[in-house]
Amino acid sequence: MGGIASAVGTLLVQGPHHKGFVSSLAQLLASAGATVVDSSHHAEAGMFFQRIRFDASYLERDLEPGLEALARRHDMRWRIAPPDRVKRVAILVSKQEHCLYDLLLRHRAGELACAVELVISNHPDLAPIAEHFGVPFHHLPITAATKPMQEAALLRLLDDIDLVVLARYMQILSPELVARFPERIINIHHSFLPAFVGASPYRQAHERGVKVIGATSHYVTAELDQGPIIDQDTIRCTHRDSVEDLVRKGRDLEKRVLAAAVRWHVDDRVLSHGGKTVVFD
Repeated sequence: MGGIASAVGTLLVQGPHHKGFVSSLAQLLASAGATVVDSSHHAEAGMFFQRIRFDASYLERDLEPGLEALARRHDMRWRIAPPDRVKRVAILVSKQEHCLYDLLLRHRAGELACAVELVISNHPDLAPIAEHFGVPFHHLPITAATKPMQEAALLRLLDDIDLVVLARYMQILSPELVARFPERIINIHHSFLPAFVGASPYRQAHERGVKVIGATSHYVTAELDQGPIIDQDTIRCTHRDSVEDLVRKGRDLEKRVLAAAVRWHVDDRVLSHGGKTVVFD
């Protein structure tokens, strides 16, 4: 089985809910010598989602042909995440440092099971942070006139990257670039979506006198701030809070919500369908 022959692998499946599929899948794994370590599933509106962690140490044959045949019979999609292939991550930033610092600290502490390969920014300001953590930093300035050339350079740097994290990257990616990374770009939006999309959400929230502010991590799609939501959190605020107070409170939310989304993605806990996600805990 190559990449998963000597450790625990993760199998993700999704598709129409068919009676007997779970037992057929369990029989397939058992007959191949795989031992199920953990299994979680969810069914909703005729759809079925399952995450299986299995010990592949004693596999007697390749699982993939059997999985492909079973998936065809049941119209299911599947993928195996081998544990010996660490996901390669790129972090895109602009000038705000809090999310970048938090991700790099968590990565150093072993909380994120991935390899942070590079930091890319349209400003030079955060280069010292990347340098402090020993991560290569690439400055790609951008203007309206140079955006196509900047994105071409960006794509070259992202050539072998598995996940792109927008850690307060204050640029809108082109639909062409987004299409290259389906469900592999995570953004943090400083608002509890779908409220206050676009720019200056904390100012919008202050003007509306809201009593709760939030942050949302989501996959990026061609439609601004409309991708499948991975995680959200909120904090209470009052009429005494200024815009600056909301920004300060919001930054703590942004760090936690973005880190959770990245962790769940690299741990292969997220499946999406119909503009929504299923996140296995």
